[in-house]
Amino acid sequence: MTTTFTMINDGAELSESEQLTQQSVAAMEELDVVEEQSVDYTQLDKKGFVNLLENQLVIAKSEGAKPADFKRTDEILKEVKVFFDQIKKTERDEAEQRYIAETGSDEGFEFKPDDLSQRFDSLYRQIKDVKNHYFQDLEKSKDKNFTVKTQLLQRLRELVDADEANSMNPATSWQEFKKIQDEWKSAGNIASPHNSTLWATFHALIDRYYSNRNIYFELKELDRKKNLQLKGELVEKVEALAKSLEGKALSRGVLEEANAHFEEYKHIGPGPKAEQELLWQRMKSALDVLYDARRAQTEDQKQLLSQNYEIKSKIYEALVPFTAFTSSSINEWNEKTKEVVALQEQWVNAKGQMLRDEGRELSKKFWATLKTFFHNKGEFFRQLEAKREQNLKLKTELCEAVEGILAAGEDSSSNTDKVIALQKQWKQIGQVPEKFKDSIFDRFKKACDAYFDRKRAKNSEVEKEFVENLTKKQALCEKIESGAKAGEASLSDLNAFKSEWAGIGFVPKKDMQAINKRYIDAVNAYVSAIGKLSSKEREQVILENEVSMVADGESSRSLQRKEMDIRRRMTQIENDLTIWQNNIEFFGRSKNGEKVRAEFVKKIEVAQKQLADFKHQLKIIREAL
Repeated sequence: MTTTFTMINDGAELSESEQLTQQSVAAMEELDVVEEQSVDYTQLDKKGFVNLLENQLVIAKSEGAKPADFKRTDEILKEVKVFFDQIKKTERDEAEQRYIAETGSDEGFEFKPDDLSQRFDSLYRQIKDVKNHYFQDLEKSKDKNFTVKTQLLQRLRELVDADEANSMNPATSWQEFKKIQDEWKSAGNIASPHNSTLWATFHALIDRYYSNRNIYFELKELDRKKNLQLKGELVEKVEALAKSLEGKALSRGVLEEANAHFEEYKHIGPGPKAEQELLWQRMKSALDVLYDARRAQTEDQKQLLSQNYEIKSKIYEALVPFTAFTSSSINEWNEKTKEVVALQEQWVNAKGQMLRDEGRELSKKFWATLKTFFHNKGEFFRQLEAKREQNLKLKTELCEAVEGILAAGEDSSSNTDKVIALQKQWKQIGQVPEKFKDSIFDRFKKACDAYFDRKRAKNSEVEKEFVENLTKKQALCEKIESGAKAGEASLSDLNAFKSEWAGIGFVPKKDMQAINKRYIDAVNAYVSAIGKLSSKEREQVILENEVSMVADGESSRSLQRKEMDIRRRMTQIENDLTIWQNNIEFFGRSKNGEKVRAEFVKKIEVAQKQLADFKHQLKIIREAL
């Protein structure tokens, strides 16, 4: 039996099929990029991310899961992990800030993820495990499929060789041939390096088998016609999908369905050559429409992604200068924080995804820059907190100082001055940590209030005694004033009055000046009423009275005024004496000089006596002061 080896038609079909297969894979990858990016992950909350992973887990566990499904799932996991981790980090940072605000330190801080975070991590691990098991099983099945297809090729080769040698019954040969075809079609994929070789060998052996079965030519033609019919139906389905795009965007489902029809088309055996070529051109044209639509849609999407990238780039550039901000003012930091948060909100509200690689890098830089600003802010508040801790230490020492004075039980004026000085120091010290603000102030105020309350309690008793003394001194003044008016004044009674006055204690400070003036006026009037005293003696008694009041702790202002008056009068007398003494000799040489000289000598003697009296009075005043 003559044999021929022909692969012209089938070989050409395989080459173009492989080209279309590559286009299909590329288009699907582009579709993966666009459809994955059509989801705006910035709009999802934690519950939304958990729901997304639950859906992906269902897809991964489904019986119809394919490698492409796992590829898309893996890309989704990479994308959402970044956003979800950012949410968790934000929650942790906020929890830590609240903890520090409540405790004043991050010591002992622990952050326990909530149920949604734990559910997300669990789903993430489950999907990874399902993916790993799937590809492990897939690799195993590919190895198994490689063995199966290798054995089928060996059986087919033996069948073809036997058919060429006419050593096998044609009917039995045909049945075995169809069986091998069915088993080949049922066998799964194998590792890509071997796929094209096995595929080409399989088709070459099939072509040899058909070429050598002249006896079954009619059967072959019928089979080719059947193949042509099946291929025609698939071409019509793909053409219908291409036509359905008119005025609509290409969806992933449409492209997947077209690729599935194309895969089935490739596995159907050859048909009549002329008709088969026409069908192939129709299939290719329909697929080109779909792939062109995909490419156009991808370009539009890329343009939109580029616009989103430009918008977010400007937001990032506006954020960068904030990393160099520094200040010692809390208000200025808070103002800058508001501006940074506003930029963050602009970033989040800028909906839509960016170009994958550039967008991922820009997002990474944006969040890193944001983190740098808040790190700098945190460092400022950590230093501020350290200063407040030092202030707390200083204010604690002030509390202890006031409490020590209070415990000593001495309410002296020096201790009062110390407490007042400590209060002034308190006002000069800055703020303390917020959680100690009220407690340390209450402690200091309590100690100060206790000291002054105790002092006021004692002062109230003293004040009561002072009021009683005022009443006694007023009564004494009335007695002296009555004695002066009645003309019954005597020096012995005056001394008794002075002794009685000296025996009475202090009066309220606000009444001191008035009662002292009344007493001095009463005594002066009383002294004037004593008829036996000369003017000089009266002046001496009045002066001694005022001196005694100063000695008893009363006001010294009147004595100071008297001292100034005495010094003025002494100066006048000393000036007169100088003039008289310088001119006395001149009077001695003139006519009637002796008489004038005697008058001036007498003036000098009187002046010297007055000067001596004034010096005595001045001595008394100086001793009192």
